[in-house]
Amino acid sequence: MPGPPYASAFAHVHAALQRIGERDAQVRAWLHVDDAGAIAAAAAQDAPSAHDAPLGGICVGVKDVISVAKMPLTHNSPLYSGNVATEDAPCVATLRAAGAVIIGKTDTTEFAAAGRNAATANPYDFARTPGGSSAGSAAAVADGHVPLALATQTGGSTIRPASFCGIHAFKPTWGLVSREGVKVYANSLDTVGWYARDLDLCDRVCEVYGFADAQPLGAGPLRVGVFRTPWWDEMTPGGQAAFENVVAAIAKAGIVTAEVSQLPEFAHLNDDHRAILFREGAAAFLSLARTRPDLLHPDFHLRVDALATYPNARLREAHDRAAVARTGFERAIVGLDAVLAPSAPGIAPLGRSPGEPKFNQPWTLLHAPVVNLPLARGEGGMPIGVSLVAPRYGDRRLLAVAREVEARLARPAA
Repeated sequence: MPGPPYASAFAHVHAALQRIGERDAQVRAWLHVDDAGAIAAAAAQDAPSAHDAPLGGICVGVKDVISVAKMPLTHNSPLYSGNVATEDAPCVATLRAAGAVIIGKTDTTEFAAAGRNAATANPYDFARTPGGSSAGSAAAVADGHVPLALATQTGGSTIRPASFCGIHAFKPTWGLVSREGVKVYANSLDTVGWYARDLDLCDRVCEVYGFADAQPLGAGPLRVGVFRTPWWDEMTPGGQAAFENVVAAIAKAGIVTAEVSQLPEFAHLNDDHRAILFREGAAAFLSLARTRPDLLHPDFHLRVDALATYPNARLREAHDRAAVARTGFERAIVGLDAVLAPSAPGIAPLGRSPGEPKFNQPWTLLHAPVVNLPLARGEGGMPIGVSLVAPRYGDRRLLAVAREVEARLARPAA
């Protein structure tokens, strides 16, 4: 796990590279590590002429569907073997401008979508998946290689790996972080998110990306809605027990809990998400299916075939219901500071599959901000996270709520 703060950017980089050297032969979080570039960037940060920066010396991993200048951009696909990006994606350039040091590129499910799984192992149990598609980024933070890593989410690719790996993750409101220079999968769903060693760093990244200031929480008690989702019966027994333990703990800590039995249109959202995902995925992968079909994984040909599977009327219905659900969700939770929901059905499965996205996709379709809190353990001590969700554009206030929840749980009982 991440150690204490260091005196210089060089010390941060040295610690990161040392940890990667010790552990990554087993964890396999990284597809590329830029030792020389990271050391040079650290020297620039430590130069006497350097100015203080909000992320000065913080080491960052970047998921390999996001462009980083002069580093590989392979998308974990044979179609892009040997490809090198010429410039930083804006989400990377913004972190650099804030003093962050880019250590390298992390493994991903192919195109952050389907096809080939990442080779990455879960740091808690190498036989288990770290989740996908942001496998390498999650494992790199969970295993203490770096304190911060960029991820993406189109279904559950940021939040679910955080649950499996026992770390903090943040999926912001859709559209608040530029997706230029990031592989497109589904244009109305794709979101850049991140993993961080703690919630304070999560919030510092929000500030660097220009998010609006957090609103104060106020003097009254926190009120958190408890939403078990329509798929509660598909949770594992250990997953259900872990979630209920968190609910009991936050109530004991003085946080007011309110049962949320249902939300408008929510039961339809996984089906609607799939229709949008496959139709927009068809647009994203059509050119590859036409020009390089032999090297394109069959999963992506299925998405191109979705042009016939999901007709325009179904796509229109999915978008219309999602629009109704967004405003319906926000009306339904008026008076609540956040909604607590499962991040995953249970602990990380054996193997390397991305995992079940059912508990994440609706929030992605709602464009809502979500934070994963690593508050529970399941079978064998494996992590299980919980999600806190808030209305669109309430990102930094959601993180303030999450910090208060963690602080309350950390206080000794009276």
